[in-house]
Amino acid sequence: MEEEFKHMVRISRKDVDGKKTIENALADIKGIGRALSRALCQVAGFDATMQIGYLPDKDVLKLEEAVKAPQQFELPEWMLNRRNDYETGETVHLIESDLTMRLRDDLNRMKKTRSYKGRRHEVGLPVRGQRTKSTFRKGKSVGVRRRRG
Repeated sequence: MEEEFKHMVRISRKDVDGKKTIENALADIKGIGRALSRALCQVAGFDATMQIGYLPDKDVLKLEEAVKAPQQFELPEWMLNRRNDYETGETVHLIESDLTMRLRDDLNRMKKTRSYKGRRHEVGLPVRGQRTKSTFRKGKSVGVRRRRG
């Protein structure tokens, strides 16, 4: 059985360590968290605690197919990371560079339209309503200053 072990397994343009469990290896892929990796293991019929290096190639392909299109495996829509896309209106799940590019496009669109969130992103301030009196004090300080003298 030792000769079947693969030290590096390639899933969706990402090399993952063969010693990791399937659940942890999938969670290493950007765009897939622990909950989604556990759910993908269940719907694809894999033991989440098994080391991914021992999976045969056909099972790795099945797992990659589940990672690329989890909506085909009847996962709930709330587990996907791109619901009601701004441009297309469809619900998809993005991973790796596709996710990074789409997030960058979203930020650029917010900056271009000068929305509140876009302006906060531009100047490096918190976007979601956090207080700034005592936190986010890197660079230019915001909030209370002490009086000199």
